[in-house]
Amino acid sequence: MDIILTKDVPGLGFKDEIVKVKNGYGRNYIIPKGYGILSNDTNKKILEENLKQTTKKQEELLKNANDLAKKIGDLSLEIKMKSGEEDKLFGSVTTTQISKLLSEKGYEIDKRNISINNKINSVGEYDISLKIHKDVTHDIKVIISGSVKSTKGKKSKKILANDKSESDKKESNNSEDKSPETQELKDVESPKKKEKAKKTKKETSSKKK
Repeated sequence: MDIILTKDVPGLGFKDEIVKVKNGYGRNYIIPKGYGILSNDTNKKILEENLKQTTKKQEELLKNANDLAKKIGDLSLEIKMKSGEEDKLFGSVTTTQISKLLSEKGYEIDKRNISINNKINSVGEYDISLKIHKDVTHDIKVIISGSVKSTKGKKSKKILANDKSESDKKESNNSEDKSPETQELKDVESPKKKEKAKKTKKETSSKKK
């Protein structure tokens, strides 16, 4: 069905614009909420009269929209996302994010008036359309940059570090065993052990007798 909008409806159209909507949406939402009226012959004549009276106002709105488009110019927004090793994104870019970034730069564009022309699923540059006025659409660029986080390198480094640590311990033990002080200590202890063994043997033999 055709509806004459009496107010701006983001994502649908602007005041005094004739738009097509589904019957249920028009009759159950747009008309009851006061956003529009049925586009019949009577209402069209009323619209024409209103447009004549508001031509100057419409011209001003159009001028403001064109001025905003010029001000935005060749704007590029950069969004950082987590990505995989093949530049595939974890998550998605939404019109809400873009609307927020535009707002931070001083441009108030409703998310419902923002169109993402191609699905954003990998790192790269994308075109975004902004519907500023029913007769003014302006394109900007969104640059998606990713960050690859790989844990493989960290794991291998940890394993190498552990291996090195174990190797250092073994070398340290071997060097201690081979040191002159350790060898001398062993030489001193060896006769004592032999003498102790002899005494133990004599005592055992005397007990048997």
